[in-house]
Amino acid sequence: MAPLPTGIRFLVSFSRDQWYRAFTFILTFLLYASFHLSRKPISIVKGELHRYCASAIEGELRFNSQSQKASDTPPHQLPGNETDCGWAPFDQDNYQQLLGALDYAFLCAYAIGMYLSGIIGERLPIRYYLTFGMLASGAFTALFGLGYFYNIHSFGFYVVTQIINGLVQTTGWPSVVTCLGNWFGKGRRGLIMGVWNSHTSVGNILGSLIAGYWVSTCWGLSFIVPGAIVAAMGIVCFLFLIEHPKDIACSSSLVARSKSYENGMHRFRLQKQAFPSEEKSLDPEMQCLLLSDGKQSVHQNHVVVLPADGGSGMAAISFTGALKIPGVVEFSLCLLFAKLVSYTFLFWLPLYITSVDHLDAKKAGELSTLFDVGGIFGGILAGVISDRLKKRASTCGLMLLLAAPTLYVFSTVSKMGLEATIAMLLLSGALVSGPYALITTAVSADLGTHKSLKGNSHALSTVTAIIDGTGSIGAALGPLLAGLISPSGWNNVFYMLMFADACALLFLVRLIHKELSCSGLATGDQVP
Repeated sequence: MAPLPTGIRFLVSFSRDQWYRAFTFILTFLLYASFHLSRKPISIVKGELHRYCASAIEGELRFNSQSQKASDTPPHQLPGNETDCGWAPFDQDNYQQLLGALDYAFLCAYAIGMYLSGIIGERLPIRYYLTFGMLASGAFTALFGLGYFYNIHSFGFYVVTQIINGLVQTTGWPSVVTCLGNWFGKGRRGLIMGVWNSHTSVGNILGSLIAGYWVSTCWGLSFIVPGAIVAAMGIVCFLFLIEHPKDIACSSSLVARSKSYENGMHRFRLQKQAFPSEEKSLDPEMQCLLLSDGKQSVHQNHVVVLPADGGSGMAAISFTGALKIPGVVEFSLCLLFAKLVSYTFLFWLPLYITSVDHLDAKKAGELSTLFDVGGIFGGILAGVISDRLKKRASTCGLMLLLAAPTLYVFSTVSKMGLEATIAMLLLSGALVSGPYALITTAVSADLGTHKSLKGNSHALSTVTAIIDGTGSIGAALGPLLAGLISPSGWNNVFYMLMFADACALLFLVRLIHKELSCSGLATGDQVP
């Protein structure tokens, strides 16, 4: 018998479970990347909705001076209620407030809807829930672009479209995190989810490139094409998404899980059941968060009591029950300010680059993708460090501490030229996106499968929605504040972002202290 080819031997070396996990990883990656792809066009199109008037005025003076004198149309006014300063009503002096209101409408609806989405998602099949959200999101993203083709200049039309789109997009995050959490254990969760969370940056990059391709010629397609992609991925979701390993008789984690649910961080490495007496097998990070004074063991009164026994028969956790999980409140408030910074960059960075470097909307959009490239490396780096140190809060705190001065340097250096802007975009993207990525993925999954839940698999979506919903409040405030503050100078926007980073770090101080004090204790008390 002839030997199998090397490639075939490589393929058959993976088990059926591993192939399904890889498939779920890639599919959920693509599904949520398409959500972010559809959010990016508004930031790219801002430079076209309100163009830099000076260049247009100079062009008219050069090429159209004679026709303007003979025309009854007022200077700088084009047919169809569109001016050379942009698309009405965003062509007025208050355009920054109007564009900020569009961001606020989407993000405020997203924040409010997220709290409800997690609770609803726990009670509905994930595949159906996510498919509906993606089809609806694709429709309303495309509807915004149709305003260009139907010559719609009503500010209310664009606001209502953004509000509904924000609501339906809340179906995405709790669904994909829950699905991924069902398939992967906690062993290398920081690294796995750090790589997986790069879908945010990949979606932003693709959204910037797709929207930028049409922004200067036909900005309506900058929304319609991403909308069609999201809707198409919704059909793919309906056809292929597997919610839970048990649906196809796969194991729910990479190793056998003990009934005491105390394997924690070592599920990938241990092939035997752990018993309550084996305290050294407890997840060091989660044990620290459960300690009352850093010196006592986990007590029964620190456990969230839920009806029924473990497994799939458990009732979905309540909103207040999820808030009682140690660390949920602190990480939620930290994410509020971390996401404020991240989404301010997401929605306003292209316009800032246009203003500072005087580039057109297409070039500014392409340059802004470097921030997301840095975000990919930042998310992976945060995951690797937190896995190695077993300290999620300390990893976030370190990156937040470095991010604040980096933003100050960015605000100063970016005015010195294009090369300096490129370097600072990469560095700022890594430090700003690292904590945001870690909290929304690995930390949310850790807390959603916390030992205090006694193995209740119905808590992950609710916990994820609470953390990301609270963060989305900051995501709504950041672009709104940027729109209000930017007329007084971009430096003031950066001061606001630095203050937000400091607040995010402040909310983690207690958890960082527990992690650092617990590490010394764990070493001293380790059983030989």
